[in-house]
Amino acid sequence: MKFIEIENINQQVKNACGKFIENSEDNYIKQLETVVKGIVDSGKHIVLLSGPSGAGKTTTALRIESMLEEMGIETHTISMDNYFLPDEEIHNIPLNEDGSQDLESPYRLNIPLFKEHLQKINACEEIDLPKFNFNNRSVEVEGKLKRKANEIIIVEGIHALNPLVTGEISDFALRLYISVRTRLKNGDFVLHPRKIRLMRRLCRDYQFRNREFNQIVDMFKAVSKGEDCYITPFKKYADFEIDTFLPYEICLYSHYLTKALSEKNDEAFISRQTYKQLLPFINATETIPIDLVPQTSLVREFIGGSLFKY
Repeated sequence: MKFIEIENINQQVKNACGKFIENSEDNYIKQLETVVKGIVDSGKHIVLLSGPSGAGKTTTALRIESMLEEMGIETHTISMDNYFLPDEEIHNIPLNEDGSQDLESPYRLNIPLFKEHLQKINACEEIDLPKFNFNNRSVEVEGKLKRKANEIIIVEGIHALNPLVTGEISDFALRLYISVRTRLKNGDFVLHPRKIRLMRRLCRDYQFRNREFNQIVDMFKAVSKGEDCYITPFKKYADFEIDTFLPYEICLYSHYLTKALSEKNDEAFISRQTYKQLLPFINATETIPIDLVPQTSLVREFIGGSLFKY
């Protein structure tokens, strides 16, 4: 586990902000280069990419796809979210303590169809790609997919390493696990990687998913419980792990979080332990102009302005 002092981050911002950003991005890319080499050397044509919410799965998958394409290897990325069952077909999903459906459960997925498609993709057989419509929570057909003999298919989703969902795939799939693995230190205080991923979600969901901060935090509690039950236990199966933390990203979040968090008049809101943990770290960091962030950066998945389509 890696630790970075806020004081060290601030010093790099003051001394050479552009170089600090460049080095942060380069370290992330070097991890991807190692993974891409591993994919090519493995000779496997399916890559399963898992990680918890806010890890940056989509950007990582698309960056790997782009790097493989640059090597002349045709690559296609599939999101497991499109294998969600429509609401009327969710029968086996477990319930939370309050009686609500556990939407983090792998039983939210059409597991039989997903397993069937993995086998067909590996065998270069044609499939009808599903598309989950989040507006009316129905499933449509996006189009057909037939893997070419030398093509690589990246499948990304929180349950991509769960054997219940994927079946026995070790013979033909390479497995990746990504998350924030770095802890931030501010004096004697340490910010857990899970809280860094929460900050990413606060930025993204507040701006682009029309959710209030309280709602995002409350949702993240269920998300974190699902992470402990359904995601983390299976990272042991990963062939490669990637730390998606970019040291300069904390310097961006004041643009999106400081004013909104500080202006809440609800005492219950301010007194929440989550905000007490986040604000001192956000307020203690130097601020970086947003326009210095590369449009291909993983951080753009959460603050907007990415060249990638999500």
